[in-house]
Amino acid sequence: MTITTTITILAISFIASVVLAPILIPILRRLKFGQSIREEGPQSHMKKAGTPTMGGIIFLISIIATTVIVGNIFNLFTTQSIVMILVLAGFGLIGFLDDGIKVIFKRNLGLTSLQKLIGQIIISIAAFLLLRLGSFDTSVGIPFTDWSIDLGILYVAFLIFWLVGFSNAVNLTDGLDGLVAGTASIAFAAYGVIALYNEQADVALFTFAVTGALLGFLLFNANPAKVFMGDTGSLALGGALALVSILVKEELLLLLVGLVFVIETLSVILQVASFKLRGKRIFKMSPIHHHFELSGWSERKVVGVFWTTALVVALIAVVSEALL
Repeated sequence: MTITTTITILAISFIASVVLAPILIPILRRLKFGQSIREEGPQSHMKKAGTPTMGGIIFLISIIATTVIVGNIFNLFTTQSIVMILVLAGFGLIGFLDDGIKVIFKRNLGLTSLQKLIGQIIISIAAFLLLRLGSFDTSVGIPFTDWSIDLGILYVAFLIFWLVGFSNAVNLTDGLDGLVAGTASIAFAAYGVIALYNEQADVALFTFAVTGALLGFLLFNANPAKVFMGDTGSLALGGALALVSILVKEELLLLLVGLVFVIETLSVILQVASFKLRGKRIFKMSPIHHHFELSGWSERKVVGVFWTTALVVALIAVVSEALL
């Protein structure tokens, strides 16, 4: 894939989001698909109540359309492309149902955790079966080395854990204006470069389509947000990012590229464990981005620091993979 093709993909998906947003946001507002803010969250977020949510459909449409159209034009639409769209759309549908229940019934809880988990597992298994139709490598690569561990049939368990885990990790991170849109666009771009380095043009096409679509969405999602992506977007992005790491055989590298998502998830796990075991909280509030807010940081500062962190670790990962 040439630089010109890469820029074209970024531009098409970016423009698609920029065009779709002004069309879909008013529709979401008319349907009264407004965000419900949890009462135990930071009080400064209460003013965001009513902001249109489920905005993830904006970039999901952009990503899928770009991947299908450009993929067919440049003969880059493959079985892996179908699997990536399946996971993106499937996890997005789970998020859409979750968001829908929240806005229709005017509550902050949508699908139960078990319902979401079952849906995510079914989609993950379907993805694995489709990949197994070809010569799918069931080994897990060790970052910065030529070593790998072949899991054989056990790889399906790893794939389910990876997709479900990162889907929920990105979902937990989605709590501030533009936080996930920015960090996820950086993570996908990093894997796009790695895919190009591995000469996996179909994967690169998808990742850069995601990057462009998210950057376009960010124009409307940055503080102060005119629209939220909702679970529709965050669950889809996390699952798709995990799948991309699997397709380029740099699964564990995602722990570095997606470090922000990992830290956010660990902060929740540690907070819950500490409270149950000791009756004390480690952070003022979890996920950790709320801790910084309650410590006096402005929302924009928290997002800026997290974006910077995501960019630094992504650069470290890409440069290290290129040199080693």
